[in-house]
Parts: sequence; C-alpha cells; structure tokens
Amino acid sequence: MGDEKIRSEVDTSVWFSFICVFYPHSILMYPLLKEEVNFIYEYHSFYHLGGGLGKGNPLNYNQEEILEMSNSEIIIRNNLRETYEDVFSPGVIEALSIMAPFNEEVKKLMNIRLRRRKERSRKGSKLTFLNPDTNIPGTNILVSDARAGNFEGAEIPKDLQQQWIQGTGPGAKPNTSLENSIRNVAYALLSGADGWMFDGEDALGQVSTMSLDNQRNLKLAIQYSPIFLTVAEEVAFRMNNWSKSFFGHGKITDWKTQLGFTTKIFRARGLHLDDRHIRLSNGASFSASIADLVLYVVNNFQALIGAGASIVLYLPKIQTAEEAALWNRMISALEKHLGMEDGTLKVYVLVEQLEATYQLMEIRAALGKHFVGFNTGRWDYINSVSDSMAWDQFFINPNIESIGMTYGYMKNYEDRVRRAVNTPDSKGNYALWQGGMEPNIPVGSTEGVSASMEKALAGAERELKEGASGKWVAHWKMVHIVRPVWEKSGKANQMGRSFEKLSYTQEDADGLIHLDSAPRTIRGARNLLSVGLQYGNAFGQGMQAAALKPADFFGNDNVLYLMEDMATGEIRLSILWEWLHKKAEITDADEISGVNQGAIFTQELFDRLLEEEYHKLLVADSKDVHEASKTTTLPIAKAIVKKYVEQEEKIPWFIDLLNINLNNVDLKLAEKRIDRYINHLNKNGERITENLDFIV
Repeated sequence: MGDEKIRSEVDTSVWFSFICVFYPHSILMYPLLKEEVNFIYEYHSFYHLGGGLGKGNPLNYNQEEILEMSNSEIIIRNNLRETYEDVFSPGVIEALSIMAPFNEEVKKLMNIRLRRRKERSRKGSKLTFLNPDTNIPGTNILVSDARAGNFEGAEIPKDLQQQWIQGTGPGAKPNTSLENSIRNVAYALLSGADGWMFDGEDALGQVSTMSLDNQRNLKLAIQYSPIFLTVAEEVAFRMNNWSKSFFGHGKITDWKTQLGFTTKIFRARGLHLDDRHIRLSNGASFSASIADLVLYVVNNFQALIGAGASIVLYLPKIQTAEEAALWNRMISALEKHLGMEDGTLKVYVLVEQLEATYQLMEIRAALGKHFVGFNTGRWDYINSVSDSMAWDQFFINPNIESIGMTYGYMKNYEDRVRRAVNTPDSKGNYALWQGGMEPNIPVGSTEGVSASMEKALAGAERELKEGASGKWVAHWKMVHIVRPVWEKSGKANQMGRSFEKLSYTQEDADGLIHLDSAPRTIRGARNLLSVGLQYGNAFGQGMQAAALKPADFFGNDNVLYLMEDMATGEIRLSILWEWLHKKAEITDADEISGVNQGAIFTQELFDRLLEEEYHKLLVADSKDVHEASKTTTLPIAKAIVKKYVEQEEKIPWFIDLLNINLNNVDLKLAEKRIDRYINHLNKNGERITENLDFIV
C-alpha cells in the first residue's frame, strides 16, 4: 500500500490522536497546526513504511528498494576494497553490514532536522528549552531527570583526566606518498600534547581517498608499524631542530617513549554527511558517521585496549539530544558486536550548534556512560547561531574578528557549558570542559609572533580562570607555548568546580542569541570574502585545514596566518549572507572603497568587493595561492561563494556545495551541480549529500 493511498484513508484527527499517545514530546515541544500534523504523519510513514528518502530524492528509490535497505550489501567504490584491504578488513566489512540498519535512522533524523529548520524560518520561531515533563526523544529519560543529574554517566578514564592541551588535525595529507602522509600522525604524537584529536571531518580533505588514507595512517601508527616508527624518528629530529631555534632547547628526549604520551582521539564526521566511498547495494548513500565509527573502532580497538588506552571519539555537529541518543545506540551496538562492555567507548561532544546549547544536560544524559566532556568551539558555533536566526531581519552579526568567546551570545554559551559539566550525575561524576581552539601559528616576523603569542596565552589564561580543564591548539608548534598555563595551575582538571546551577528561563534563552554592539566594516567584509574564497579553493585542493589570511596582508609577516578548517568557510559566508539579505549598515566609513558610514551592504557592493578580492588572489604569489588552482579550483570556489551568498533562502551548509564538486576542476560542470543542488533543495526540501561520481 503506497503512502498516498494510506493518507487518503487516514483522517488527520486520527493521526493527531495517535501522535498524542505515542509522540507526546512532539506535542509539548512544538505547537501543532494541521500542516505540522501532516509533517509528523510523514515522519511516522518514514519510519514504518521506508519512505525516509522521500519523493524527489536525487536517486529516486522506490518503496521496495528502501524496505530492503536494512539487509543490503555494502558496496565499496571501484577497487578500493582491494586497494585498502588493510582498512576494509573482513571484520570491518562485517561490522558495516551489522551497522547498516542505522543508516535509515540517520537519514530520518537529518530530514527532520531540515524540516525543523524550515518551520522555524517560516514561523519566525526562536529556539526554546525542552519541556521538562517529557522524555528525551529516543530515550526513556525524563528531561527533568537529565537536568537534575538523575542518570548514570561515566567515570573519567585515567588517560583523559589530564587533557591540558589537545592538538587537532588530520592524520593524512593529499596526493602524496604513505611516508609523507603519515608524518602528520608522527608530528601529533611527538608534540607533547596531552591528547590529539585526529580529524575525520572539518580539517580532513576529502579529495580522492583521503578519508581512507587517514584511517590507514592511524592504524599503522597505533600498531607502531615499522614504517611509522621510521618516519617518527626523522620527525622527532626535525621537531627538535625547530624547538632549539624557538625555545633554545629540544623538547623530545626519548622519541619512542614520547609516542605513548598523547591520548589518541578521533573525530568522526557528523550525521549530516555521507561517505564518498560506501553505498548500499540498492544505491542508497551511506552515513559518514557510521563509516567513520566502524572503520576507526574496528581497526584499532584491540591495539588500544592492549596498550591500556581508552577508545575516544569526538562527536561533531549534534543539534539535539535525540541525535545524541542515536549516536549512543550506534556506539552501544558496535560495542556489543565487538564483545565490549557497554560504555567502553568514550565520547566528547563538540558544542557547535546553537540548538544543542538549549539541551546540554539532555545530550549528556542521552550519551550516558559514553560521555566524558564538552568542547566549546567557536567558528561552527557562530555559524549555527547565524543559521538559526537567518529568518530574523534584525539579527545581524558584526565583523568576525569581534566575535570572541567574551562576546554576547558566546559568553553565555560558554557559561552554560561549564555549568553543565559541573552538574554531578547520579553517582557524583562530573564531566570535562575542553576549551576552544587556538588558531595561531608561531611563524612570521618576530614582532608578529610575539604579539600573537601574547594573545594566545591571554586566551588560555582566561579559559583556565573560567574553569576549562584544557584547550585545543591547531598546530603542534603551539603545544609547548600554551601548555605551561595549565602546568602552573598544578591541577589535572577542574571538574567539580562550583558554579551556579543551570536555569532554564526566558532570560537564559534570550542570552544565547544576545548581540553586543560591534563594528561592521568594509575591512571586515573584505576579510570575510578573501578567506572564504581561499578556503573554498583549499578545500578543492584537498586541504580542509589550511593556513590562511586575507589577501591584503600577503607578504606582511607581522600579520600571522591562522589555521582554518571547514568551519571557517561556513561562518564567513553566513555573515556575508546576513549582511546582504538583511541590509546591514556599515558602521565606519571606508576611504579606499568610497563607502560612507551608514551605507547599506547591497548586491552591487557585494559584487564589487567579490571581484576585487578575487582579482587579488589571481595575481597573488604561488606561496599564498597555488598557480595551478587559479584556473581550476579557485574559479569554482568563486562560483560557490557567489551562489551561496546570493540565494534568497539560506543554504544549510557551504560544505554541501564544495563536496559535490570534489575532484572536479570543470567550472561548467560545477555550475550545473550547484544549480542542481539549489533546485533540489528549493523543490524538495532536501540536500544532496552523496558522491555524485559514485553510481551503483
């Protein structure tokens, strides 16, 4: 029986009664109009009739194909199963098949996420706290119990109790040999960082087979393979040479011992992304979250446990406790399959989404014995605030440089995180708060480096004072610069510090979207455009983590490069979108551009600045813009930036347009794919997240 026939036989009022009984949280969380009842009806049809991909899905699956999805065979692109047989081991293939039924649930929740976003925009609704008298969706935990700490959490493992400095970055490089690629892992594990988050998401390039190279390199390093040890010895020598020039002495005394110091952590890709190399045999795209979870854990759990180390993940882009509950079920299922006790895997959650800040204790409770801490990110979080408030014509962010961790809504967000981790669970366990990213790199003029390092240390000291147990750095050279801030404190962590109990008032909700007065300038717009264009170009080249600065500062060693990842591009384009579509006023006159104070950021002004900043990149030295990219990936980056910013209805993710153009250097094809994505989003309310070059 098809959906249309069922719909014709079921009265809306009957469905409303059904929802009241079986989905009470939906009634209490969201006021229901007739169209919303239909929305939840479709929700139910998705789950029970296999209609999750819906009409208008890019691959046009029929109902029978979707119903068979749970039992579908895993298909790996081209000959990658043979080329990467060490990554796609028999154990991994088996686990992927076991975990495949979760793929449909991931798709369902992402569909709901988009619908929720569209409804907020349509009605002009602000985010709110959950109703305390309902269950957290996907669990049997009351919201009120979660907030009170009436749930079983995790004890913090020994190798996570002191995480003063966590480095971040991918374990692979694009288009290079294994020996050169695996250097990334060696630099990380020899850095002296207490932990290293090996990135599978925002900082890891996805061109070619980089996601698989990343997994291969981590497996070889964790197993202390001969090729890794050979590379590590050479890297240790190079790192000590740099340390001698900067600190006056080497930092690595015994490189083999040093390799075992740093806790290994892996960031899986978010629920909103699909894997580029795996599909189900019926053609369905496959969740990148499931792929990353399985490949990293199955390939490394025995070696990590054998070494007495924890298996630790960072979970990104979680918006709701319901999504956290899905992650929890997936992790528990994999633990059970591998014969591990439930709660063996530990997870940090990156608080990168505004909606998550309204549900912090609920997310912590939903992840239960797996959860160890929150991280307070900056770029992704600002982007999510911008996206959540895209409908509000009066919500306009200032220059990105003004939005630090002490700015308006950022300060309130950080405060809620620290109060959440210091709320004890039913057994008295607290959680960790890992502070935000330090993007500076100590490379430049003496004056520039000195000024930037002062800022970095001041930022670390502020976070320590506020209660963070550590922070992130984006480059190994920053570890021994920032780590002494926590060394001086003499405390392994700051769990259990006394802060005011979390409250859930309207004032609290409003504080999470509070704007402070700050500049909005042409200089700020140029910086947004220049770095946004450069990041899109770097992404196309396979460098999702790149050292960038605005083109006007190329050649000026007093202005340092900053390590930027995908979040950098997201927020820069989001702010530009706000300024254009909400008719932002420029706060300061700009003599060079001839723009007066109070001028409106118009389409004409955007077009002019875009062309000017693009031209600067075309004539830049190859040190800053690779020559070959100027006729390949840079024009595509420009096309994406222009389309994204000009769209009347804001596109959910900049990364979507970049992903569908990976491994493509044909501008005309890129423009067709961009238009295809936008038309599909506008017509069907769905993103295109699959690899368009991988067809079953």
